[in-house]
Amino acid sequence: MDNKTSVIDILIVEGFEVTPQSSVPAFVLLLLAYIFIMVSNISLVVVIFRTSRFHQPMYLLFCNMCLNDVFGATIIIPQILRDLFRSGSERYVHYINCVVQAFCVNLYGSTSHTVLMIMAFDRYVAICNPLRYSSIMTNRMVVKLSLAAWGTTFAAVMVLLSLTVRLSRCRRVIANLYCDNASLFKLSCESVLINQIYGLGYTVVLLGSSICSIALTYLKIAALCLRSKNKALTSKALQTCATHLTVYVILLVLAFIIIALHRFPRLTEYRNVVSVVGEVALPALNATIYGLQMKEIRQRIVALCQRRGKLCTAGAGE
Repeated sequence: MDNKTSVIDILIVEGFEVTPQSSVPAFVLLLLAYIFIMVSNISLVVVIFRTSRFHQPMYLLFCNMCLNDVFGATIIIPQILRDLFRSGSERYVHYINCVVQAFCVNLYGSTSHTVLMIMAFDRYVAICNPLRYSSIMTNRMVVKLSLAAWGTTFAAVMVLLSLTVRLSRCRRVIANLYCDNASLFKLSCESVLINQIYGLGYTVVLLGSSICSIALTYLKIAALCLRSKNKALTSKALQTCATHLTVYVILLVLAFIIIALHRFPRLTEYRNVVSVVGEVALPALNATIYGLQMKEIRQRIVALCQRRGKLCTAGAGE
């Protein structure tokens, strides 16, 4: 009985199939991407927290995105790197570890949307109600919104995984690069209707609320720019909103593609490719096209690099 239970508790991860000739280049590219994600996002967080003038709502909310990207990349990319050099039978994971990873993966994806919704609200207040911005977007409000972004998704994902854990299992293969909720409940031969209804409802509410709130926010900003006919206001709006909208559109497109491909088991390879692109490209792009495009942060990073360069030169001279 104990041996049977232990065997059932060990799952096989399908993984990312690459040829032996491609495994090393794929490993190097993924490793470099992971290092870039970690260094860029953590550096941005450190710069923001160490610079007092960056202790403003926009930058503090951006820290949420950076920390979430580090969280998501660390959950997924190291496992993909490890599995690149393993055969199918060696890509195993214990069930409890798979559940933890699935929880973290779904939490990461959901929080990406809620954080972007809050950032859109911040931009709306800054552009449409600049005189009231400091009274509305206080540091306390930022903390409350951040806790709401993480707390609501934490509770919703907890329910999502609780419905999956209750199911018995008759299969052992995770048809994915990593563990997520959809891959887990597919291991059961029981009826998963409740899981599908809750999962679909949760996805509709999350994506629907993010699409509606962000679309409404940008429509109001666009209407204000058209009414005012102020070139300075329009330029500011484009500068502050373009990067945010770019990040959101990329996230939304990838989410829809992955959700759609989950419905077609024969397209698993395509879903794996999109998953890798999403898990690598989004955290890297967020730090690049959002963080480094902020003039103040870019100037601060350049100043720090120049200061360190002078210190290194001085040290070498001594």
